[in-house]
Amino acid sequence: MSPADPLHDLGVRTGPGGGTIRVWSEHATSVDLEVFSAEDLDWAVERLPLMRGADGVWEGTSAALVPGARYGLRVDGPAGLEHAFNPAHTLLDPWAKGLHAAADGSWRGVVLDSLASEGFDWGGVGKPLVPLDHTVVYEAHPKGFSRLNERIPEPWRGTYAGLAHDASLEYLTGLGVTTVELLPVQAFVAEERLVRQGQVNYWGYNTLGFFAPHAPYASAEAQAAGPEAVRREFAGMVKRLHEAGLEVVLDVVYNHTAEEGRQGPTYSFRGIDNSSYYRHDAHGRYVDTTGCGNTLDFGHDAPMRLVLDSLRYWADELQVDGFRLDLAATLGRDALGAYSPHHPLLAAMLADPVIGAGKLIAEPWDVGPFGWQTGNFAPGFSEWNDRYRDRMRDFWLGDLRRERHGEHGSGIGRFATRLAGSSNTFAAERGPLASLNFITAHDGFTLADLTAYDVKHNLGNGEHNRDGADHNNSYNHGVEGPTDDPGVVSARRRSIRNLLGTLLLSAGVPMLTAGDEYGRSQRGNNNAYCHDSELTWLAWSADERDAAIEATTRHLLRLRREHPALRPVRYGRFGERVPSASQMDWYNADGETMTIEHWHDPSQRTLQFLAASTPEFEGFNRILLVVHASEREVEVLLPSHPGVDDYELLWDSAVDEPGDELGARHEPGTRLVMAPQSMRLFRASGEPAPVLVDAAAGSLGAGADEADDAGDGRRAGEAPEPAA
Repeated sequence: MSPADPLHDLGVRTGPGGGTIRVWSEHATSVDLEVFSAEDLDWAVERLPLMRGADGVWEGTSAALVPGARYGLRVDGPAGLEHAFNPAHTLLDPWAKGLHAAADGSWRGVVLDSLASEGFDWGGVGKPLVPLDHTVVYEAHPKGFSRLNERIPEPWRGTYAGLAHDASLEYLTGLGVTTVELLPVQAFVAEERLVRQGQVNYWGYNTLGFFAPHAPYASAEAQAAGPEAVRREFAGMVKRLHEAGLEVVLDVVYNHTAEEGRQGPTYSFRGIDNSSYYRHDAHGRYVDTTGCGNTLDFGHDAPMRLVLDSLRYWADELQVDGFRLDLAATLGRDALGAYSPHHPLLAAMLADPVIGAGKLIAEPWDVGPFGWQTGNFAPGFSEWNDRYRDRMRDFWLGDLRRERHGEHGSGIGRFATRLAGSSNTFAAERGPLASLNFITAHDGFTLADLTAYDVKHNLGNGEHNRDGADHNNSYNHGVEGPTDDPGVVSARRRSIRNLLGTLLLSAGVPMLTAGDEYGRSQRGNNNAYCHDSELTWLAWSADERDAAIEATTRHLLRLRREHPALRPVRYGRFGERVPSASQMDWYNADGETMTIEHWHDPSQRTLQFLAASTPEFEGFNRILLVVHASEREVEVLLPSHPGVDDYELLWDSAVDEPGDELGARHEPGTRLVMAPQSMRLFRASGEPAPVLVDAAAGSLGAGADEADDAGDGRRAGEAPEPAA
């Protein structure tokens, strides 16, 4: 940041004579620095008035601001509806890189020097820089991932060090994921309501400090040694994952803070400048687009600078590889509260040479007006695709329920659109990698619970089962919860395999939720945010993991890695050869090119999807995916296609675990029986075929997916094109 910018170098910068602190407050009338005794961390030994400079930046220098020093702020200012100044409060510097809890419930900043100054050595280990088309995101809780893993020494289980242990790295690399996305690790606290109820905030979406790693996730030894050691352990974790070729993406929460609503605790922002950091209406009341009590106001420069400085610190100083932006629509709201994909904050993220070089994943909604913005972020962002999640759940689970009740399902067209990269949601220049595909996430049912529960079971959360989503597109297959009925158990496992196969064989960037790879259950709780227990921790003993599901997941991840036709970078255009865009052809059960009537017929539940890569950096590859979503078996005729010599079976979801059936070869025109509710993936051997410029052959027309985007209002949905 250039010194010409008045918001440069906020926080503490150390030097030979101590340190200089810079704090922004537009409306304050005085800002004092307090430095606390090294012997009594709650006893102030120095109080220094800061001087106001340009654009509300207050500055002062103290010889006591040395690495390890604990410090706080006292701020005074005018009264009024939008203000909350109270010089009796000791406040946390928003730019503090280390945190220390005081006995009275307030917080102190801790001065930290650079990692290099502390002797941390990255040892030449750089970021893995996994290309987006090769990326498989694994969403994991930093504590819950390793808490029960007995291969890890007890003091390290559930810590940053535990995630960096050889046992963790061997598991993650053996599974085949590339990118570990951690639930929030920026310092957070539990909401006051949870504290009163004797509960905890397990997920961490309640940020207190945007620059400090959450200390309770460090080992007890590091916690005892202080914030410097906590940060070193976090950096050591990143280094170890990078050595294993794994990326680290952080789930970051910049849309609100831990200060909650106006009656919530005052830790920092509220006391420094409530009027400018938070969004208000004309009556001085908080405008809450987050559902968490407050919303940071990104119509002001200082909150934007906070986010950019924080992101750059984690990406540069701590070498993380990217960020998942929680409720990212809020980050794109201007001074009037309107969302724009070109908001200066979002644009600055993309333009920053450090932040923009990493992965940027938007959760593209919030709870404010016009808060659903899926598909409406700028090129450079990937987005959580909730339309993908809902469509795939409904196709495999909701439609199965309808079929058992004698009703038609939703047909095959909407499923195919999502399978092919959601071209009806994302602009052509963004391509399929704009879609972060997911079936489950931390928030909601696990994959196993999607197949075992029709309704949420959240009584253990203490909110009388009122919390959590009511509409889950789940299906219990006839029995609610655990059962010994072999037919129900078999049907559930088959649905899990189909959902896993769909996720990992779709165009786009897949995200796998930790534990889904082995069938983890939360006993029907779809909002387990307040459970830090074995309900939410990963199981590691063999008798608690479904080995067949885990084997299927590993197999599917390997197939995705080996077959570039499953990983297109761009959308194709019919009649053209677009580099790194798979040429897609669509056939019905009889091996005939799909027609508009087929796409719109709700009774059509069988599809053959032939995808051929258009090589740019990898060799030519072609696959055939056969999808049959009915409980009645069907005979399919494998399609004849120019250049295809035979089809080699790579995976069959009707089989409990990949085995001897793999490798079977079939010529085009062969008739095969597809088991009920099953998928098969084949490698199609042969030479690339010329691109056919024949708009009538396989043209699907528009509108097959209109209902899927009802209420979007930006453009009607489009059916997948033959060369999409």
